Amino acid sequence: MTGLVVALVGALVLALLAGGGLWLSRTHTLGHRVGSFRCASGRTEGGPWYAGVAQYGSERLYWWRRWSLAPRPGHRWDRAGFAIVARELHDLQLPGTRVLRVTCEAGGQRIWLLMSPEAYAGLTSWIEATPSRVSRVV
Repeated sequence: MTGLVVALVGALVLALLAGGGLWLSRTHTLGHRVGSFRCASGRTEGGPWYAGVAQYGSERLYWWRRWSLAPRPGHRWDRAGFAIVARELHDLQLPGTRVLRVTCEAGGQRIWLLMSPEAYAGLTSWIEATPSRVSRVV
């Protein structure tokens, strides 16, 4: 019986190490892609907020949840209908950092994002560089 318990504990530790390794690899890969930036997404204006990584694509903005092993993005927003409606400093900022809460519309859906001012500058540039037309930018 003790051999079975040791085998089960060993298998559990091995599974946890493999899952942790996969998560670290995924996080590193997403964070180092061209056009990627840290960005939290919220269901409402006040949250709850989910940490993640967004990446600019030629036709879409992709967003992956940080605490996940999913290979595909959790959200995809089309560039053609993407518009920034409002932006403001977020009140839950850490000392020494600035975080903007950005309200966007994409395909008739309202989206709330938390990002750094540098990421916001990149997002507005990405929207303004749309080949077909420029959406609204605040």
